[in-house]
Amino acid sequence: MYRIAATLLLLPLPVIAAQLECRVIGISDGDTINCLTADRVPERIRLRGIDAPESKQPFGAQSKQHLSGLVYRRTVIVDSASRDRWGRIIGTVWVEPADCVNCGPTLDAGRAQLASGMAWWFRRYAKQQPLEERLSYEFEEKEALTRRIGLWRDPQPIPPWDWRRGKR
Repeated sequence: MYRIAATLLLLPLPVIAAQLECRVIGISDGDTINCLTADRVPERIRLRGIDAPESKQPFGAQSKQHLSGLVYRRTVIVDSASRDRWGRIIGTVWVEPADCVNCGPTLDAGRAQLASGMAWWFRRYAKQQPLEERLSYEFEEKEALTRRIGLWRDPQPIPPWDWRRGKR
């Protein structure tokens, strides 16, 4: 009996997904927001599944501005499962669309960033996304690329992960 209990304690625990409601008080860049919970606890949220241009990179300011237009000073719901090494919550950020009052938080801000050509789908972390989200993010990125909108207007856009490594 004790052996079974001890064995169960050694098994890895599943990641438990959580939902957080907070009000966005700041935008760090095109994939990171700052918000306050109902208990006035500040949280940094990194949008799961996307990587936006760095601030000094082409389209960095536009990406930040676009995300700001979607979520700044608005209440969002964050579906999360983890924190990164900097303590940021990694999650999908849901907000009520500006053109649909009383619809509730039905707009995925990360997907909207991709659809506008303001971010890359972060394939490196695709396995951390639910399948449906992964497929929709891939689709939105391809559509933006096909339509040559946002950062896809650049003839040779440099992904932020290459930019950060100095491949400019």
